[in-house]
Amino acid sequence: MMGLNKSANPLAASQLSPSFLPSLGRGKGPSGPKGLKLEHRIGVQAPPEVLWDLIADLGAWPEWNPIYSQASGVLSIGAPLELTLALPDLPPRFIEPVVVDWVPHEQLHWRTSVASGLGVAIRFLEIDQVAENACIFSNGELFQGLLGPAAGERVRRPLKKGFAAMGEALKARAEAAWRAQS
Repeated sequence: MMGLNKSANPLAASQLSPSFLPSLGRGKGPSGPKGLKLEHRIGVQAPPEVLWDLIADLGAWPEWNPIYSQASGVLSIGAPLELTLALPDLPPRFIEPVVVDWVPHEQLHWRTSVASGLGVAIRFLEIDQVAENACIFSNGELFQGLLGPAAGERVRRPLKKGFAAMGEALKARAEAAWRAQS
């Protein structure tokens, strides 16, 4: 996951546990607990700016995004978003994450509290360009803190299904938009 760049935004770096940054994943290592990372990656035959235009238009998410049936807010560090999360096999729920980092054409990260504040989840949407008109879209969540990984485990299957559905939907929408432009 190339987008978690500590130097790009000092505020965002301060909100991510340093124990996550050296090696993302599960388990314990020399730096202590690592947490839980759930992720879906998909190749998209379109340039990053086409994907970014879809991601940055929060108000249009309900038109294409299967896991966010309502979305609003401003992409600005520290700004709250208002989202209705509709994961497969779970009832929809309203969440108000806070944007911790965003870089146009590259990434959007937001933070939510989990397990009654005893954990944190960092949601990431990232675009890695691999060719002139092709990229990899990664979307997932990092769970950390005392009870964050346990909270993530409880919703592992619906999250993984939801991340895959979102990736497929973004791919289809971006590739159609790119074909229309070409």
